[in-house]
Amino acid sequence: MTRSSFLFLYIFLQTVKYIDLGLIDYKQAWQFQEKLFNEVVDTKISNRTRALELQEPTSNYLLFCEHPHVYTLGNSGNKENLLINEQELEEKNAVYYKINRGGDITYHGPGQLVGYPILDLDNFFTDIHKYLRLLEEMVIRTLAEYDVKAQRSSGETGVWLDVEDPLKARKICAMGVRASRWVTMHGFALNANVDLNYFKNIIPCGIQDKAVTSLHKELGRPVEEEELKEKLKKHFAQLFECTLVS
Repeated sequence: MTRSSFLFLYIFLQTVKYIDLGLIDYKQAWQFQEKLFNEVVDTKISNRTRALELQEPTSNYLLFCEHPHVYTLGNSGNKENLLINEQELEEKNAVYYKINRGGDITYHGPGQLVGYPILDLDNFFTDIHKYLRLLEEMVIRTLAEYDVKAQRSSGETGVWLDVEDPLKARKICAMGVRASRWVTMHGFALNANVDLNYFKNIIPCGIQDKAVTSLHKELGRPVEEEELKEKLKKHFAQLFECTLVS
């Protein structure tokens, strides 16, 4: 491989394709994630039988979207943390899915910004712990731009406020990921202008002693969501040392 072709490959691998899916049904977005995820994994498997100069570079994606009302339960979750039955789900115009990510139960709905990075971590670093910490840091830095001091909570994935005070601690961003062959899917859900009443129907992430909040609630005003997306994208690109392209 020549120096120029190696440089081209390096630049390509540090490029992440950004796609804004808008308001999209959860199952439809899940299927789209699976399609991209499987394409990346299949490319990696095929490359194992190819000479280095014939290997195809793998793609990386960052999907942003919002979902209609939906509750999702991860592989390690307990369905008892969903506190309403099927009839009540229907009355609230919500649906429920058991899905293939880590974590327990969470809620997605309008006004919540959901991010699904589909990254080949071989293009960045092969460390799931570091990956999750960088996603948390992206949110923490973004919230700091709104003068909201966000933190990690020891032993709990996601982003929180006032974790040092058990009576005030509240979660503002949930995370749950899946990875196979160092390819990621699923991701984070940041409460921007979401209706927090829907969280009353679950024990969020299976954690009973901490509340849930939103950026709207913390600021006392609605958040301009396009502006929020741009801030998240900026910090994502900085932390993952990549270029986002539409």
